Amino acid sequence: MGSAHSDGAALLAAHKILIAGGFGSGKTTLVGAISEVRPLRTEERLTTASVGYDDLSGVGAKTTTTVALDFGRITIGSQLVLYLFGLPGQERFSFLWDELAYGALGVVILADVRRLTDCFPSVNYFERRRLPFVVAINCFDNAPRYDPEEVRVALDLDQAVPVMLCDARDVGSVKQVLITLVEAISAAHSRDAARPGRTAVSPRM
Repeated sequence: MGSAHSDGAALLAAHKILIAGGFGSGKTTLVGAISEVRPLRTEERLTTASVGYDDLSGVGAKTTTTVALDFGRITIGSQLVLYLFGLPGQERFSFLWDELAYGALGVVILADVRRLTDCFPSVNYFERRRLPFVVAINCFDNAPRYDPEEVRVALDLDQAVPVMLCDARDVGSVKQVLITLVEAISAAHSRDAARPGRTAVSPRM
């Protein structure tokens, strides 16, 4: 957590937020939709080198993939800036997760119900790191519709983990996901502070 100046005036609280999820779940789209600055993207075209590594079932129209990270920024209200770091979804790029996760306060895990098992690596990883996260079910066109509670059961998530529907292309929908994550982070820190002998400490960017 840090701070940033907006127009040289008010001091803003700044948080590093991760956008995770499986291959083709919409992470790059989400960052691009909400970022108030031109997003940084590290997308490359899928080639024959990805055969046997990238499962295109359900995302056959996808022609590119993130090979390092996506980056964007969004200001919420008058005192909060979120720096968004989109993680590569494929397992072969998972060595980058430790570096990108350093200093993060929370995570949005995008879920694609057509390939829901792709969420498990992200869920398991961030549960081990004890980072607060929300699961956002990206409502792709022509994808089956499931109630968030059905997805919670399928992913074996704790009741404290928010699960919600979203459209990664829609600014308002993405903003609500991020607000829900900020609220989940605050609630997690409050729970930690209330535990005997525990002091909630916010990691720094």
